[in-house]
Amino acid sequence: MTNIVALGAGRMGRGIAQVFAYAGHDVTVLDFKPRAPEEAAKLLAAGKQEVAQNLAFLVDLNVLDAGEVDAILDRIKGASADQAEAVLGAADYVFEGVPEVMSAKEDALARAGKLTRPDCIIASTTSTMSVNALSKFVERPERFLNAHWLNPAYLIPLVEVSPGDGTKEEVVTQLTDFLKSVGKVPVRCKASPGYIVPRIQAAAMNEAARMVEEGVATAEDIDTAVRVGFGLRYATMGLVEFIDWGGVDILYYACNYLQQELQADRYAPAQIVNQKMASGELGLSHGKGFYDYSEVDPDKFRAEKLSTFVALLRHMDMLPQLKRSQ
Repeated sequence: MTNIVALGAGRMGRGIAQVFAYAGHDVTVLDFKPRAPEEAAKLLAAGKQEVAQNLAFLVDLNVLDAGEVDAILDRIKGASADQAEAVLGAADYVFEGVPEVMSAKEDALARAGKLTRPDCIIASTTSTMSVNALSKFVERPERFLNAHWLNPAYLIPLVEVSPGDGTKEEVVTQLTDFLKSVGKVPVRCKASPGYIVPRIQAAAMNEAARMVEEGVATAEDIDTAVRVGFGLRYATMGLVEFIDWGGVDILYYACNYLQQELQADRYAPAQIVNQKMASGELGLSHGKGFYDYSEVDPDKFRAEKLSTFVALLRHMDMLPQLKRSQ
């Protein structure tokens, strides 16, 4: 039996515990902060109750059979800080989810590094801090990396896996395979602050706030535009893939226009976009862009993507309605 520890009894730790318990694993939620026994018991009970509410929600949606709830909850154990030595000493995987404060990360990772076996994989779940900045706190940093889960962790499939400079490759493979085994979709990224989604998300959210500030549109209209336009489009096609779909040249000219008209260098085309313009690697219609389409039938590719998009619109009851003549 694989021993899994969610280090930290907050929302991330609870969500991670639910994922593994749902997949049939026993998992311990470890409240690593020293507290009075009654306070620790109250916090851990609240975490268990939150998971129970999540599972009840899934039952209401006919995703889960009500008869399975108790078995899932039974796989989740709670432990307080005074039990840390025994819990961490038996762990195969530790997912650290303490608050996003460097001092808190340092304290938790340093203590966890000392109490775990040398072969235990330790993963932070930070959404912004560089894994290299955190790895110096961990004994044997070769078994340390970051695994950023998106909230709600029990629903969002993605986990961004980021090894540090000293992380062993077999550790990355082992953790990635383990995440896949519980239904997650891991992607790999370098040890860069913000990783993938938080970095894109920060830029998009800040731009949305800026448009409200400038009076370009109301918050309500911006959110509607994102929900029924931006969000739907990128639920079926990735951002980089869409560059190739429309053409690298379209992005190049749009960026230059926005940079000039808005007098904002943040819109300047990325250097790689300039390079692809110069080399003629303009996307799907040219056989190569960010992806290689030399062995792809463009018409078939477009039809498959649009079919997926139509299926999503149908599922959301958002397909255009045909108005027949009387």
